[in-house]
Amino acid sequence: SVPGDPIDILWQQLAILKQLIAHSAGRLRLCLSAADIERCREDKVLAMVAHIEGAGGFDGEGRDLQAFYAAGVRSIGPFWNIANRFGSGVNGSFPGSPDTGPGLTAAGIDLIKQVNALKMQIDVSHMNEKAFWDTAHHATSPLVATHSNAHALCPQPRNLTDQQLRAIRDSGGVVGVNFGNAFLRADGRRDSDTPLTTIVRHIDYLINIMGEDHVALGSDFDGITLPDELGDVAGLPRLINTLRASGYDQLVLDKLLWRNWLRVLKNVWQQ
Repeated sequence: SVPGDPIDILWQQLAILKQLIAHSAGRLRLCLSAADIERCREDKVLAMVAHIEGAGGFDGEGRDLQAFYAAGVRSIGPFWNIANRFGSGVNGSFPGSPDTGPGLTAAGIDLIKQVNALKMQIDVSHMNEKAFWDTAHHATSPLVATHSNAHALCPQPRNLTDQQLRAIRDSGGVVGVNFGNAFLRADGRRDSDTPLTTIVRHIDYLINIMGEDHVALGSDFDGITLPDELGDVAGLPRLINTLRASGYDQLVLDKLLWRNWLRVLKNVWQQ
């Protein structure tokens, strides 16, 4: 391997995750099934799912995918924003369309089929529109966008059009709302003076298009600018209170917070 090799970095990141679990005195668990997540809820410990964003370093034959699956990875987004052997991520500046390039390559279609066979979750966040529709055609499990918002409210190329939202709904999937200011605001700015009601507005819109069974929290606590009112994961109770004040009852809040994710993961993983 060479310094900065993406596969080496992925193994290092996974080792850090497992080190955190080993030093957590049982408070963190790596989950490989929906049953594992449900046990974590019962035991009041933090359930963790290993996910890879960007398969750029993967070989085209499935060896890397198989190795990471064996190590506990259960979810994968084939792209970040740049192209790799599997196709093209979404790129372009605000405001812009998600239709920013070609779709999946032959290797990309093979990757989706390999992920199908392993019953891993496929994440369509960071796919351009053509890659999204190629994935929708070849995926055999519900479509999931782990951290994306409504393009109609914030025309970032990274956000999802109404047609994409309906496709995710019709597959039985879910969209996790992104907390990044640039993906929330109508002006696309990374301004942290963004009220939590902006997140609520996206949730309202997504539910209007998709229904309350297909929307969840996605976050993206990784190198993005967040609303000051939220800050970090410790601010989630403030978001929940804002949703409650906006008229969301506990039944729908439970769906947004965990039930929808659990249902979809159970459907994808089949365990």
